[in-house]
Amino acid sequence: MIQIIPITSRETYPVRHAVLRKGRPVEDCRFSGDELGTTFHLGAFEKDKIIGVATFLMNKDIDLEQIKHIKLHHCYQLRGMAVLEIAQGKGVGKKLLKHAEKLLKDKQVQGLWFNARVNAISFYEKMGYEIVSEPFMIPQVGDHHKMMKLL
Repeated sequence: MIQIIPITSRETYPVRHAVLRKGRPVEDCRFSGDELGTTFHLGAFEKDKIIGVATFLMNKDIDLEQIKHIKLHHCYQLRGMAVLEIAQGKGVGKKLLKHAEKLLKDKQVQGLWFNARVNAISFYEKMGYEIVSEPFMIPQVGDHHKMMKLL
């Protein structure tokens, strides 16, 4: 059984490192905004072992208002979502995202956006997110699209 619970930013590092920053220094797993009071981190655990993580940062993207033609007053950004390779395909990412969406809705958050790696786009589309940008490159990480969902 997979359990989703709040964790610290430091607890995200082992999964971020293994999945998102493989071969790079562990320090690269620290993201700006990780320690803000409005930021929260979720961990997915199976038998007391962390297998997935996601970070949610209050961050209003001005471009989204132009794209969606609505005023978003309360918006969050998903960062650093990762599931260990041995746990992929078990619905861990879906559970993390659904849990976070509920928490965000309870906080009256209007939208969630993120920069999605190209190889993860189909997962997010199945979760109701839409591509809202042209492709772009994040140095040392790869090709991405901005995606979002109104909550």
